[in-house]
Amino acid sequence: MEDAFFDAAPRVLVVDDEKVIREILADFLSLEGFEVRTADDGQSALKELEGNAYDLVISDLKMPNMGGLELLNELNKTHPGIVTIIMTGFGTVETAIDAMRHGAYDYVMKPFRIEEVVHIIQRGLEKKRLTAENLRLREAVSLYKVSEAIAASLSLDEVLATVAAAALDDVQADLALVYMGDEETGMVERFRQQSPRFIADLQSDLGMLGCDLPTLAEHFVTEGVLNLSGARVRRFLMHPSERHVAQAMMAVPLRIRGKIMGFLVAVGFQRGRRFDEGQRKLLSAVGSRAAAAIENAKLYENLKATFNQTIQGLARAIDTMDRYTAGHSDRVAYYSRVLATQLKLPPDQVETVRQAALMHDIGKIGCVLNLNRPGRLTPEEYEIFKKHPGYGREILEPIKFLHPLLPGVHLHHERWDGKGYPLGLKGEEIPVIARIISVADTYDAMTSDRSYRRALPHDVAINEVERCGGSQFDPGVSAPFLHVIELDREEKTERGETVPE
Repeated sequence: MEDAFFDAAPRVLVVDDEKVIREILADFLSLEGFEVRTADDGQSALKELEGNAYDLVISDLKMPNMGGLELLNELNKTHPGIVTIIMTGFGTVETAIDAMRHGAYDYVMKPFRIEEVVHIIQRGLEKKRLTAENLRLREAVSLYKVSEAIAASLSLDEVLATVAAAALDDVQADLALVYMGDEETGMVERFRQQSPRFIADLQSDLGMLGCDLPTLAEHFVTEGVLNLSGARVRRFLMHPSERHVAQAMMAVPLRIRGKIMGFLVAVGFQRGRRFDEGQRKLLSAVGSRAAAAIENAKLYENLKATFNQTIQGLARAIDTMDRYTAGHSDRVAYYSRVLATQLKLPPDQVETVRQAALMHDIGKIGCVLNLNRPGRLTPEEYEIFKKHPGYGREILEPIKFLHPLLPGVHLHHERWDGKGYPLGLKGEEIPVIARIISVADTYDAMTSDRSYRRALPHDVAINEVERCGGSQFDPGVSAPFLHVIELDREEKTERGETVPE
């Protein structure tokens, strides 16, 4: 009800220990169209504000139990959106002016004229209206930016990070939590992020915090809105910190086609902290946009998993054709990935290189040869074997999502000097993905047993790669390979893994 005065009578709370003044103001302000309630001191006013929303408080400065300044201080902490006007006598004008420095909108001198009071109240409410309008514009801009960032990514982790950042920055939360689940795994915490504004020594305490998910789910099934402060927050939090108690909590469901797929939770820890209704609406809007993006990201992850499974299955099919080359595709994919990373290719291109390397020999399926027989291929058989890059291209071309792999599969037997096959490309004409796979493929072929020879020693293989740099291989690729393969062997040796002799 923060913006209640837009569509209902503005609500005003008059606070004064003198009954006559309370009644006069209540009567006149009611005639002016305001909805008015009264309280006889600051404590009574705070109690009234706990259960009811008000747009403006007009309070006397001097009152028993709790005066106007104390009330102002409490309102700054607990109800920062309320406009506050202080009433004072001539002897306390300086104090009233000091109150304005601490957040009061204006002050009224006693004895007052009712017209003056009404005028100040109207100006204060207009300021509130403009502030609320400005806030909504800022929220709209923030929401637009968040929506654009969410829509721009198909990475689930990036989407969740964007959503959490919106909860921390735009809603001014101290901690953001995202819970997700499905029928198989159930609901679990999927992402959390702490505001840099929050003190660092809370890290261990925040690790203890988590939501009571069954209670949260039941709440949204029955009520659908959660914006709590004070002790009520603890109903939904499990293992709260004893040193740092959560003071405010908002949560919104992530719904897809009416089903709850998760929750977005914002938590505040500062003493007296409350989230206002505008912040809850903003969090709800972020959650609604995030839900669709999260589903898209999950579908994309499933598609990528299917894609990788397809590639792995095809790679296994290749390796089963020749017992001597079992594991060859995996090793070439590994060396190619390591080399592509050394060449500082972007991560998505590194993955494409790895996938193409897994597929590089898929065309052997089209070669009608007995690859398991001992001895070298005859010249006629070798000419048939040389067709496997073209067969690989023909096998993969009808599958649209495998098109990025085609250059690596089709051209990995091209040579830097132009003497390769199937097209006889030279130098930079050869795509870098094919140049990478060429080196990795040759090294693994040399260091693996074949039907016609035993595996060559590692030193012999790297000397051959070095010798052929500038003829068979791109020297800008083969030289980095020689460097990175040595580093890789050292790391594997330190881990106790077996490396080619």
